[in-house]
Amino acid sequence: MSDPLAPYRHDVGRPVHELDTPVLCLDLELVEQNIARAIELFRRHGKHWRPHTKGYKTPQLARRVLAAGAVGLTCAKLAEAEAMARAGLTGGLLVANQVVGPEKMERLARLTRCAEVIVTIDHPDHLAMLQQAARQHGAVFSVLIELDIGMARAGVPSPQAALELAQQVEQAPGVQLAGIMGYEGHLLDLPDLDEKRRRIYQALDLLGETCELLQSKGIPCPIVSAGGSGSLPITLTHPAVTELQAGGLVMMDAYYACKCHLEGFAHALTVRTTITSRPAADRAVIDAGLKTMHVAYADPLFLDAPPVVRFDTPSAEHATLRLEGEAQHLPIGHRLTVVPGYSDLTTVLHNQFHVVRNGVVEQLWPLESRGHLR
Repeated sequence: MSDPLAPYRHDVGRPVHELDTPVLCLDLELVEQNIARAIELFRRHGKHWRPHTKGYKTPQLARRVLAAGAVGLTCAKLAEAEAMARAGLTGGLLVANQVVGPEKMERLARLTRCAEVIVTIDHPDHLAMLQQAARQHGAVFSVLIELDIGMARAGVPSPQAALELAQQVEQAPGVQLAGIMGYEGHLLDLPDLDEKRRRIYQALDLLGETCELLQSKGIPCPIVSAGGSGSLPITLTHPAVTELQAGGLVMMDAYYACKCHLEGFAHALTVRTTITSRPAADRAVIDAGLKTMHVAYADPLFLDAPPVVRFDTPSAEHATLRLEGEAQHLPIGHRLTVVPGYSDLTTVLHNQFHVVRNGVVEQLWPLESRGHLR
């Protein structure tokens, strides 16, 4: 089998500033700082951390968060959980999504034989599928009931609906209730921080109400899961929440910093790019476009450029920058370090991280679960 990283092996040991561009870089020292900062916050607030892997998609990074004290991993898709399990990361895998269909049920059953897995449901049909798979494959499935706490995506519509589904789970052979979850993702980038705190608390109160309702009926609810990186400082303080899924903070993009006002975490994920054209004094073109980095949620940040460099217009293979003042002297061939607008939708455009320490490429990490959408 050919080595997909072969074209980049010669980059190991090279200084970052010598790398051909565009190239996706991950500063390992900053990653470790971010993980340590997160663990300190979770311990201070008495919460567990089960971070999402959907952004970085590599077991090498997941292994580091587990070693630091995370209780498990959250995966967006069943295939991501399978990839983590193949890498030996088999403890506490939460598939924070509804798993549907006979083929996926068979895969889920196989996964439960080698890993601790929790899957999400929000309808009796999901429960019926799990019961049938439990009978066919001799498996026992752990589930979280997802509650819609305002995002209007998946989830049962009310605490009472969650109770009714939980009661059915209690009576279902081969299925056991691990708790509940919700996501306040519709509130991450509210500009008024007081309103943001109030509305997030209001949303999470629904989880607290649901947990209390279940317990009042004699149904244990050990896990109350919520929380993205953009709501971290608020969700951490809510008394009902037992664990958070925030994973993007490990890499820390422009969206979390500029739109969600998340502070205290360093920009570990960057794209190195080159100025390839200077068609006008106030305009430059770089070789990193929409096929290299995601810019829809927030404009990229330029870490080593004059403050008068402005991101303007992206296209498939290029992006146009507006230059003012001293930046108008930047020449063709000049390299720039860019923090992507949104990390999750940037990493999936690449096959590997160039992992950097002290300005030198130390390793190449393949994005093992890139493209694992099923």
